[in-house]
Amino acid sequence: MKNSGYEKVFQDGSVWRSIFRMAIPSLITIIIMIFYNMADTFFIAQLGDYAKVASVSIVTPVFSMIMALSTMIGAGGSAVIAGDIGAGNREKAMNDSSTCFYAAVVLGIVLSAILLMFPGPLLQMLGTKPEMWNDSAMYLRILSCGTVFMLIPSAMGMIVRAEGAVKEGLIGNMTGTVTNLILDPLFILVFRWGVPGAAIATVIGNILSSSYYIFYVLKKSHALSLSLHRALISPLAILPVASLGIPNALSTILSGFSSAFSNSLLSGYGTQAIAARAAAGKASMLISMVQMGICMGVQPLLAYHYGAGDQKRLREVLQKTALLTGMIGVGTMLICFVFRHFIVSLFLKDMAVAAIGEKYMLYVMAGAPFLGIVYLTTSFLQASKNAGSAVIVSLLRQGLLLIPLIYLFHRIFGFYGIAASHMAADILAALLAGVIFFREYRKFVK
Repeated sequence: MKNSGYEKVFQDGSVWRSIFRMAIPSLITIIIMIFYNMADTFFIAQLGDYAKVASVSIVTPVFSMIMALSTMIGAGGSAVIAGDIGAGNREKAMNDSSTCFYAAVVLGIVLSAILLMFPGPLLQMLGTKPEMWNDSAMYLRILSCGTVFMLIPSAMGMIVRAEGAVKEGLIGNMTGTVTNLILDPLFILVFRWGVPGAAIATVIGNILSSSYYIFYVLKKSHALSLSLHRALISPLAILPVASLGIPNALSTILSGFSSAFSNSLLSGYGTQAIAARAAAGKASMLISMVQMGICMGVQPLLAYHYGAGDQKRLREVLQKTALLTGMIGVGTMLICFVFRHFIVSLFLKDMAVAAIGEKYMLYVMAGAPFLGIVYLTTSFLQASKNAGSAVIVSLLRQGLLLIPLIYLFHRIFGFYGIAASHMAADILAALLAGVIFFREYRKFVK
């Protein structure tokens, strides 16, 4: 483990320094991912056709759910591998990382085949309107061809941080994002490829990002491996990885379901309503993903101290991370509130549709600052290998609460009830997660 850097990152100096060393690169990565996710919508919006914005939005939940499976491998693998390293078991860390990599590859191939075989029924289920059909179908097909390269960067970006390679995790994410930001305007606006151009740019960015992570692990890593032999030695190692990563995956999968369900209801109000929701959702995504980035960044730190049995430092990391996520969540919400007109106008050029988006945005972002409690609770439960409770917390917001509330609030309040349901679900999820956290933490201390 010599020169791996994990001692310096995880053990040395103040807790604040350790948190910032892990959280800042993760936070930057999340912000880059936000720009990455916004890029397609932003540049397509410059074409001045809100139907094209809606075309991308209607398909996005599908790939959000696919990315959830990659997050399951990455987050679960990161927790397991960081625990291996903390316990001094380098061989197991190398076996586990190999298993995670090939699990992402196989999963990507299977999902790609399924999406390419059944695009029509899927688009119908999502509520695709006739004027959106051609663009949505092309966007779906192109991204489906690159599913493997979508899964690898998401999983490996988390896994490399398990050995303290925070800079390399950041570089890998930036590689794909910068590529996408360069190619999007070129393909969409200069070559006039429109929605298909956005999909092609995304696939190319993912291929380059995947290539970087593969190069890093093969040439520079001290505790990770991509050996097929190691993966075949312990293929069942994916089970504890999956059990710890399921909370992250469930949250994103259910988010995709709730988005698809919302779009299905909104389709009754026309394409404008779907486009307005797509623009408004960017603000809520910004607030919640910033907090998630911090909590995911410190997860290897929590897992390391848990594996090492350092209860005092683990407690201090939890306390200071909670303070940090709370402050940043509120600050980000205030920024989005002040600049809501500017944010919505980035994605909608039609003023009437943009006005709907601004009002919708006020509802969906009101509860977002509380989500730091949910994400930190999940990270703590994963670090302490309490997969069952972590799954319950992940089910709360997007599944047990949000989907029923969307249906109920829509029946009672109509169009804006769909937006208000997100606010109610976020606040209730945070309260319940807080109760679960204190219960499980008391058990841990005893």
